[in-house]
Amino acid sequence: MTESQRTSRRFQRRVEDFTCELCGAFNVGDGYTNHCSACLTSKHVDIHPGDRTAACGGLMRPVCVDAKHGRWRLTHRCVRCGFERTNYARPEETEAVIRLTRDLAS
Repeated sequence: MTESQRTSRRFQRRVEDFTCELCGAFNVGDGYTNHCSACLTSKHVDIHPGDRTAACGGLMRPVCVDAKHGRWRLTHRCVRCGFERTNYARPEETEAVIRLTRDLAS
């Protein structure tokens, strides 16, 4: 494995604000933000977190919620290619997570 391959696997922190393509909410990034705080939708832009090398660009909808280490964990699935990734929700997103669990249960 080359050094560039090892480097591409490491998390790359990127502070980026964005407007959600699904719901239109503006999100202030802090370098760890990977989904919309309002609707919890993500976008398939990374192969490895933060690298912005995925060519797909599809929206990633939350398809599963579970708890790990006392925190909510979301699983997103790309609507274009089916790629899945998990990510923790922030404490301030608890209401959105509760709405999502209701939607997933119905």
